[in-house]
Amino acid sequence: MLVLGIETSCDETGVALYHSERGLLGHTLYSQARLHAAYGGVVPELASRDHIRRVLPLTRGLLEQAGCRLEELTAVAYTEGPGLAGALLVGAAVAHGLAYALGIPALGVHHLEAHLLSPLLSKPAPGFPFLALLVSGGHTQLVRVSGVGTYELLGETVDDAAGEAFDKTAKVLGLGYPGGPALAKLAERGHPGKFTLPRPMMASGDLNFSFSGLKTAVLTIARERTLDEAARADLAAEIEAAIVEVLAAKALAALEETGLAHLVVAGGVGANQSLRSRLSKAACKRGCTVFYPELEFCTDNGAMIAFAAALRLQHSAVSCQLSALSFTVRPRWDLETLAPQPV
Repeated sequence: MLVLGIETSCDETGVALYHSERGLLGHTLYSQARLHAAYGGVVPELASRDHIRRVLPLTRGLLEQAGCRLEELTAVAYTEGPGLAGALLVGAAVAHGLAYALGIPALGVHHLEAHLLSPLLSKPAPGFPFLALLVSGGHTQLVRVSGVGTYELLGETVDDAAGEAFDKTAKVLGLGYPGGPALAKLAERGHPGKFTLPRPMMASGDLNFSFSGLKTAVLTIARERTLDEAARADLAAEIEAAIVEVLAAKALAALEETGLAHLVVAGGVGANQSLRSRLSKAACKRGCTVFYPELEFCTDNGAMIAFAAALRLQHSAVSCQLSALSFTVRPRWDLETLAPQPV
């Protein structure tokens, strides 16, 4: 079974080829970061137009690189949601057009499910069940993963996601877009503790998160005083420390509450080295293991879409359903509404 995966949920165009026996044959990704940098964030219309320009050339190049032909495809998978409506429509239209022309299925994939399953692409890979910390620009969730399609939401952000907190506070500090990596780099030169920032909901007694108050505190500091380069680095270090401390504390509390021994960290913020270091050390002390996707799979990518689709196609009746000319996308899509994978 050979699956082409297409990811266009936001500002990155990703395509990949996954073979059920040979594994990942190749993947390629085009980031629109430079396109949106002038605006300090993603402009949905610009993102959609750029996906249109990129997705077919990327697909042709990937097929050539992997030595595969369109006619060899078993199915075409695409991100159905959640994400930006216009961006999702580009991937869905291309996937259904290709699938209809080839007489094969087109399969819509839940973006968050793909992130949750992406660590299974790496070796060693966790076995089910495991706890997942899904942390990105748009989502911060703790999920119990019992199998493909079997997810229990244990906690989530009540306002802003951790990735958004990184990006917005980076903007306050005058850093470029995307802000998270830029803030982490600046934080390397700073010292946490020189400023005092809140650790929201650390003592809430549940597994939920909140980061809006942290953003407000950073904005207040920036308005009340002039920050030289050293002070900016110290504030960046405190921001990173605050976010990482909250994420780690909640993840460890979830491990204790569920009794699970495996923690998976997925999503773009999962690439943060401070978070990785803190979680790995703390989990090791508790006899737990933390699994991370390869850095190239932390951000949005086509590989996770192709892989998630392949897992579902292996045992699902969807493999018999050919692509129709009509389709839809889901900018909002509750992860818990997914059907469990048949055994």
